[in-house]
Amino acid sequence: MPEAQRQHSSTAPTDEELRTLDAHWRAANYLAAGQIYLLANPLLTEPLRPEHIKPRLLGHWGTSPGLNLVHTHLNRVIKARDLDALCIWGPGHGGPSVLANSWLEGSYGEKYPDVTRDAQGMELLLRQFSFPGGVPSHIAPEVPGSIHEGGELGYSLAHAYGAALDHPGLLVACVIGDGEAETGPLAGSWHANKFLDPVHDGAVLPILHLNGYKIANPTVLSRLPEAELDALLRGYGHEPIHVGGDDPATVHRAMAQAMDTALDRIAEAQHAAREEGVTERPHWPVIVLRTPKGWTGPAEVDGEPVEGTWRSHQVPLAEVRDNPEHLRQLEAWLRSYRPEELFDAEGRPVADVLACVPEGTKRLGATPYANGGLLVRDLPVPSLDDFAVPVDKPGTTTHEPTRVLGDLLARVMRDTATRRDFRLVGPDETASNRLQAVYDASGKAWQAGTLPEDEHLDRHGRVMEVLSEHLCQGWLEGYLLTGRHGLFSCYEAFVHIVDSMVNQHIKWLRTSRRLPWRAPIASLNYLLTSHVWRQDHNGFSHQDPGFVDHVLNKSPEVVRVYLPPDANTLLSVADHALRSRDYVNVIVAGKQPCFDWLSMDEARVHCARGAGIWDWAGTEDGLREPDVVLACAGDVPTQEVLAAAHLLRRHLPELAVRVVNVVDLARLLPEKEHPHGMNDFEYDGLFTTDKPVIFAYHGYPWLIHRLAYRRAGHQNLHVRGYKESGTTTTPFDMVVRNDLDRYRLVMDVIDRVPGLAVRATAVRQRMADARTRHHAWIRERGTDLPEVAEWTWNA
Repeated sequence: MPEAQRQHSSTAPTDEELRTLDAHWRAANYLAAGQIYLLANPLLTEPLRPEHIKPRLLGHWGTSPGLNLVHTHLNRVIKARDLDALCIWGPGHGGPSVLANSWLEGSYGEKYPDVTRDAQGMELLLRQFSFPGGVPSHIAPEVPGSIHEGGELGYSLAHAYGAALDHPGLLVACVIGDGEAETGPLAGSWHANKFLDPVHDGAVLPILHLNGYKIANPTVLSRLPEAELDALLRGYGHEPIHVGGDDPATVHRAMAQAMDTALDRIAEAQHAAREEGVTERPHWPVIVLRTPKGWTGPAEVDGEPVEGTWRSHQVPLAEVRDNPEHLRQLEAWLRSYRPEELFDAEGRPVADVLACVPEGTKRLGATPYANGGLLVRDLPVPSLDDFAVPVDKPGTTTHEPTRVLGDLLARVMRDTATRRDFRLVGPDETASNRLQAVYDASGKAWQAGTLPEDEHLDRHGRVMEVLSEHLCQGWLEGYLLTGRHGLFSCYEAFVHIVDSMVNQHIKWLRTSRRLPWRAPIASLNYLLTSHVWRQDHNGFSHQDPGFVDHVLNKSPEVVRVYLPPDANTLLSVADHALRSRDYVNVIVAGKQPCFDWLSMDEARVHCARGAGIWDWAGTEDGLREPDVVLACAGDVPTQEVLAAAHLLRRHLPELAVRVVNVVDLARLLPEKEHPHGMNDFEYDGLFTTDKPVIFAYHGYPWLIHRLAYRRAGHQNLHVRGYKESGTTTTPFDMVVRNDLDRYRLVMDVIDRVPGLAVRATAVRQRMADARTRHHAWIRERGTDLPEVAEWTWNA
C-alpha cells in the first residue's frame, strides 16, 4: 500500500529554489490583491487611474498572503515527492488566493477556457472576482481543487479527515484560520485523529494559520503563549512544528523545512503501521504558522497601522477611486511585488514563477480527489428481495424497520470490504438505532485505547461513531465529495445540530450542478430515527421533527424527503437513496416494532408513485367519489389513520372513505416548484377538489399546509401532527397529546363531512369517551388500553 508522503532524501532547498518559491508567492499575492481592486490595467503597464478600479471593493486581503505561502510550499513538496494531494482551505474568505494559484498553475483556464493564462485572461480573472456575473469572494464549487465551502467556518478539519478516509495514498493538507479555530465544530475536530487508520486511510496535515485577528478582534489561539498552545496541541495528539516571522526569506526557509519534517514524520508513521505492524496511535504533525495579517500589504493607512492588525482583514485601502493618496498607496503596494519580473509582456507567468508547480493531476486545482464524481463507483446494493419481510395480509405482523435496513447495510458493508468506499456515520447511536447488524461486517473505527469490556472496536473499521453531529456530518461530506458513499444515522431531534452544515452542502450541490466540469457525487443520505412519536424513556427533550421543514426550504433540485410507513417501504426508499447522485435524501423511519403494510413488490410500486391510494384500507366502491379522504405520511400517523379507517368501517359503514399514503413529501408540491411535484390533475384526482381531507402527518402540521396551499381543495385540508406536546409517556399517549390519535381522527371526519355531525353524534361521543378512558387507564396502569395495544388491521 503506498505511503501518502514518500520519504524525501534531498537536502534543504537551495537559495535558487527559495528564490523561485518567492517569485511564485509574490505572483499569487499580486493576483490576490488585484482581484480585490482592479477592473483593468492588470499588468500596470500605465499609471493607475480611478477608472481602473472596481466601483465596489469586496474581498478579504488579510488571510491571502498566508494562504498563498501554504499553496506555494505545497506545490514544492507535491512536485518533489510526486504526491497525490488535496488542500482544504479553512479561512472563510480565501477565494482570492486559491483562484490566483489555480490560474497560475493553469487548472483554472482548463475549466474556464476564456480565462486564459495571459494579460487578457488575467484581466478577466481580476474583474470577475466579487463582481456581478462573476465568482464569489470565498472558496466555492466554482474554484478548481476545492471541496470545502468557505461561506461558514468550523468544518475544514472534519472535511479533511473525511477526505482522507479510505484514500491511503492521499495527503490532505488543511489550513485552519485562527478565527475558525475558535468554533466548537473545529475544536471537536481535533479528536478525529483518534479515528484515522494509518493503514487504510490517507494522512491529514493540519496547518494552523495564526495571523492574530478576526474581523475586529484578536484570536484566542494567537494570544496563547507558545508553551500553552504546544501543550494544547500535544494534548490533542499532535506534534507541533512552528514557523513564524515577517521576513519572507526567513519564513520561506522555515516553511520548507517544516513541510519536509512533517511529511517525513507522516511517512514514517505510515510505514510503521503498514509494513511493520505497529498498532500504537501515531502523534501526527501539525504546522503552526504565524505570519502577520495582511502581510506585504500597506503598513499604514491614514495614520493607522494596517499590516499585522485587524484593519487588513478585508479591504485595506477603501477609498481608492476617490482618494488620490489611497490610489497612490495601492499602486505602490501592487508594484512592490515587481510584476514585470513575474509576467512576460503578454502577461504569461515566467519560468521562475512556475518552477515549483506540479504537472497534470498532481496540481492542487486539477486533482480528481477534489472532483469526486470522477472517482465514484456504483454502490453494490443487493436485491431487496433478500431482506424483504413477508406480508401475507397488511397490518397483522410487525418488524422494526431500521433493524431490517441494518441487515441490508451490513451486506453493503461486506460487499465493499475490499474497495472500502462505503461508511456509516452516527453519534454513538448505531446500535440504538437498530443498525447493529453492520458490526458483523465492520467494526467501529477506533485508534485510541481499548478495554476488555469494549465491543466492536476495530482499528480498520468503517462504522464511524463519535458524539458530535458536526464531526459526523463533516466526515461524511468530505468522504462523499472525494468519491465515496455513505449514510448518516441520527436521532431525529438532534440532527438539527447540523442544520447550517447541510444548508452549505445543499448550496454546494446546487452550484455544482450548474458547472459542467463537476461530475455528480453520491448523495448525502440521512436516516432519522428514534423519532418524535416514540420517546418512551427520553421524553420531551428528544422530540423535534422539524429537520424536514428546514430541508424542504432548500433547493428543490437537490432535496428529497421520504417517510416510509413500514419496513419494506424503508428498504425501497433506501435502495433509491443509496444509488442516487447529487441529492440530499432525508429518510424518517421508526426503530420500534411497526406494522407491515405492503409486500416488497407493492412497496416498490408505492414508493415509485410517491403517494397513492391504499384501496384495501378504504371503503370506496369505485362508483362514486369518496365522502372523506384520510391521508397520512409517516409510520405512526399511518397506523393511526388505518386504525381510524377501521373504526369508521365498523361504526359508519355507509361512509365512503379513501386512504392515501404519502411517502415522498415533495409530491404534495406543484410540479413547477419541485421535480417530484404533482400537477393539479394528479393532485385533485388523489385528494379531490371539494371533499374533506384529514391529513395525519409525522411532523409540524403547517408544513403540509405550506406544501399544498395552492391546491384547489386547500380550504378542505385539515392537518394533524406534532404540536410541541410531549413527555415521557406511553406510545399511544403521545399521539393523544397531539390530537393525532385514531379517535380524534374519527371525530375530525364526523365534524367535517357535511351532515355527519347530526347523524353520527353517538359515534363521536364514543370516540371522545375512549380518549377519556385512555387518560385514566395509563395513569393507573402505565400501559396503553388493550384495544390499542392489541389492535391489528385484521382484528
